[in-house]
Amino acid sequence: MNDTTVMSESISLSKSAYLKFKRLFDILVSAVALIILSPILLGVIIAIRIESKGKAIFTQDRIGLNGKVFKLYKFRSMIENADEELYQMLKSNKKIREEYRVNKKLKDDPRITKVGKFIRKLSIDELPQLVNVFKGEMSLIGNRPYLPREKEDMGVYYNDIIMSKPGITGLWQTSGRSNTTFKTRCKIEAEYSKSMSLRMDIKIFFKTFIVVFKGL
Repeated sequence: MNDTTVMSESISLSKSAYLKFKRLFDILVSAVALIILSPILLGVIIAIRIESKGKAIFTQDRIGLNGKVFKLYKFRSMIENADEELYQMLKSNKKIREEYRVNKKLKDDPRITKVGKFIRKLSIDELPQLVNVFKGEMSLIGNRPYLPREKEDMGVYYNDIIMSKPGITGLWQTSGRSNTTFKTRCKIEAEYSKSMSLRMDIKIFFKTFIVVFKGL
């Protein structure tokens, strides 16, 4: 066995240990968080149901590890039938259509409810994804969970991005570049998948709290 083989096996074992620790951390933190935050989760559900009709928990297909599609959970922050409303907006408004083409989101999205604006500002709308983390479909730290319809737009970055589980928070969200174009976002997240490590995850984990507190 030559030195190159030994080094390769060492790196592989190191990454294997990192992924095992990451999964254990995900299970423990998501389970504890769901228990501690249960009163807040219940309060948000009630607030959403009072303001607008429809289910409080929104589910949507997203691209996971190795391209496997899973059901993502979020608090509903938009009006009911938001996807149909978006289709009509894109069809009738050229400015909105161009903004969505470049960024895959709208800065001042009229579909967002009052409760939705509040829970989005504090990232509370993402909390149901703790269930996805506990189930192993997501991680606490990872890339944004992309929509199946965004696969083609991800282009050359797709294969790198799906090398890791999507996360509730990640490098893009904490890099201070959340207003970047869709292409730049993909580039940042492809880099995370290729260089993810325990040190990077710890840094992102604590930076997430700073980003949230700045939004208060």
